[in-house]
Amino acid sequence: MTPRIEDYALIGDLQTAALVGRNGSVDWLCLPRFDSGACFAALLGDEDNGHWRIAPKGTDSTDTCTRRGYLGDSLVLETYWETRTGTVKVIDFMPQRDKAPDLIRIIEGVSGTVDMHSVLRLRFDFGSVVPWMRRSHGHRVAVAGPDSVWLRSEPPVKTWGQQFSTCSSFTVTEGESVSFVLTWHPSHSPRPKLIDPRKALKHALADWAKWSAKCTYQGKYRDAVLRSLITLKALTYGPTGGIVAAPTTSLPEEIGGVRNWDYRFCWLRDATLTLGALVSAGYVKEASAWRDWLLRAVAGDPADLQIMYGLAGERRLPETELPWLAGYENSRPVRTGNAAVRQRQLDVYGEVIDSLRLAREAGIADKPHAWNLQLSLLGFLESTWREPDEGLWEIRGARRHFVHSKVMAWVAADRAVRTLEENPSLPGDAERWRAMRSAVHAEVCAKGYDPDRNTFTQSYGSRELDASTLLIVRTGFLPPDDPRVIGTVDAVREELGRDGLVRRYSTDGTSGDGLPGDEGAFIVCSFWLADALRGTGREAEAEELFERLLELRNDVGLLAEEYDPVARRQLGNFPQAFSHIGLVNSAVALTADDAAG
Repeated sequence: MTPRIEDYALIGDLQTAALVGRNGSVDWLCLPRFDSGACFAALLGDEDNGHWRIAPKGTDSTDTCTRRGYLGDSLVLETYWETRTGTVKVIDFMPQRDKAPDLIRIIEGVSGTVDMHSVLRLRFDFGSVVPWMRRSHGHRVAVAGPDSVWLRSEPPVKTWGQQFSTCSSFTVTEGESVSFVLTWHPSHSPRPKLIDPRKALKHALADWAKWSAKCTYQGKYRDAVLRSLITLKALTYGPTGGIVAAPTTSLPEEIGGVRNWDYRFCWLRDATLTLGALVSAGYVKEASAWRDWLLRAVAGDPADLQIMYGLAGERRLPETELPWLAGYENSRPVRTGNAAVRQRQLDVYGEVIDSLRLAREAGIADKPHAWNLQLSLLGFLESTWREPDEGLWEIRGARRHFVHSKVMAWVAADRAVRTLEENPSLPGDAERWRAMRSAVHAEVCAKGYDPDRNTFTQSYGSRELDASTLLIVRTGFLPPDDPRVIGTVDAVREELGRDGLVRRYSTDGTSGDGLPGDEGAFIVCSFWLADALRGTGREAEAEELFERLLELRNDVGLLAEEYDPVARRQLGNFPQAFSHIGLVNSAVALTADDAAG
């Protein structure tokens, strides 16, 4: 039986991340970076595609732990197994690395005596390459092409090869422990520096405690907010400050469907909401690093602005299918890379300009070239905002005049006008951008609004609705008490609602997104609905929806991209940054009076 997406917990070292199941198996890990090939890919196939399971002897992959949780406000996972002969816990974590990435698994006896078993199947390049195994200086060493992994245990545990896997059995009693350290390095390099697993654990807990203590949010949802912030930190690529949308690829939006995408990249659409979430909770350093990544990524010809980039700002992200992987619950194809990188999405210009203004308001020092870059982006947008695009949701159908894209063009002009009004010494033609702002506003209200139904639509001339129009409240395009805003909120809730949650848009064949099949309720859109309800004066309804969304989190506080309210399970890549960003922003808004510590 395949574990559900929500059965996984996240561990990571701020450069990559692993997913650990309730059954004690690490089923996903890309090394050395988030966007590298996976050496454990059972998540998207089966055990022969790579995994590492440590559990009591006699259990199999369908057996699950008694309980689990993170140690305090950290990313160190504790998994407890209660057996007939005793209780044992497994501590899983990845220390912030010096050079080489390490995955550490410490097995501690809690009571009685427990016989344990470990099965390690390394499969490089997304489960397709079986490495050559050898012994060296007390290690098991796996090598294939550019990849090498070293495995050692403390105290030494006997290992043997079986069916192209490395197995070991050992016994722990109360007060005893066994530690395993798995370390990756380039195969042409010498053996990596050995680390002490116990010291690494101590340092990891201290690092996370220090980081978590900086959270300034003190509202009643603090635990949920801090866990979401820790998750966002875990999805940050430390060397550059870029934040990946998720650490996984191809977890399906519909079980058995084709809506399976690679999310191990950084999206511009997340820019403003991400920066706002970090700033609102006191993480200005992380917000500054994200702003700096953004400036580097978008530098260049405004016409070449992409919707997403690699961890260091890479532009080429070619999409490829991996036919040897069966897909999560047979959801094919499994993809790496993302062809949407070449789409035109006009909303990203507004996202960049809005996020840079927000950074300035947060006290993050301006870069000397930042304003000139924004003027360049505005100049390009001025000549292109009337053109159709693929929109926020990266449709793979015909381009259209999406309302959200036009609203974000208005945001770009509006933020430029406000910046010039507040900083008259800056260069720029405020009247020019006022004229653009007025033109965009007039066109959206004339062509993107359905007066018969009192709602803004997905695109000009369409009767379809889109959850992105809920952001009209947040952007300030119209005041929240405007009847058109209230009508849009009500219409989206009514027509796109599914068991109280919100879909992005209809997938009944009329949306024209170019893809077959259905998808679940989009979690961040449901947070947007909570925000819109609050913005239009319906605080009690907003809070009720928000607390319903909190119940969708798994046992360790994580959210995927979507939720299926019929099957009652999470869907899509996991954990999803956008969902956790939505949680933080909604919590801060709902508890504005007591959120600041």
